[in-house]
Amino acid sequence: MSHPPGRVTRHLLFVWLLVHGPLTHAHDTWFSPLPAAQTGGPTRLALGTGNRYPVLEFNPQAISVAEAGCRSASGRPLALLPDAEAATHLVMRVRNPSDRVAARTCWAQLKPFEVVLPADKVSAYFREIRPSDAVRQAWASLQQRGIPWQESYTKHARIELAPAADVTTAATEPSPLGMDALLLTPPAEVRPGATLAFVVLRDGQPLADFPVELVSERQRFGIWRQTDGQGRVSAPVPFSGRWILRGTDLALSATQPDRWESHFITLAFEVPAPR
Repeated sequence: MSHPPGRVTRHLLFVWLLVHGPLTHAHDTWFSPLPAAQTGGPTRLALGTGNRYPVLEFNPQAISVAEAGCRSASGRPLALLPDAEAATHLVMRVRNPSDRVAARTCWAQLKPFEVVLPADKVSAYFREIRPSDAVRQAWASLQQRGIPWQESYTKHARIELAPAADVTTAATEPSPLGMDALLLTPPAEVRPGATLAFVVLRDGQPLADFPVELVSERQRFGIWRQTDGQGRVSAPVPFSGRWILRGTDLALSATQPDRWESHFITLAFEVPAPR
């Protein structure tokens, strides 16, 4: 028995959600550079989800990408497209790599997904994201009323691809994502032991009083900070290697009573080793 293509697509997406939704919604999604991007060739990136940086465990399917793009060092916009689905990540590439224009920064936003989270898992979720007291109180109120945890979550990811070490300007132009994080420190000043500056944006506006964690590939525990009134935050990077800044904006929906909406953000970057 055959089914219309649209029905088949919806069925496959439903199955994917059943398998992956409850497992991945509280985990981060981030970019990692693939070897071609590290050697000056066409930009190819791995986009995946994992329990803890830097280990990717789940593959966001190409159908789940809502928006993606890159910019070159000169600010030229570049298209970023799904290229292949690997076991633990989605391979993405810059379109027309033959022009040899290297990407300096890339981003992606996944489509929103729905999940019903068991009540006994919410405390672990809260430990991962450190929500505000207002969120905790709202959840306690819902529990008293017997309302289950129902959430729509959206993942956003960005990566800074290291330009020449002597570059003295930061790639600070926001992306069109619903949530974004920018590294404000110029590459020439990104080194082990430095304190780096960031800004977090929500719908293009600074996100104040927002908890973020700076996580290294070399250390299990991260560095927690909170943005100031202008959405800015600073934190030290003790050693070289790959890092991400991560955070989750969680709140009750403004349009759907007793339902949660969350927006996850990661910013991946590398701290070069001293020469």
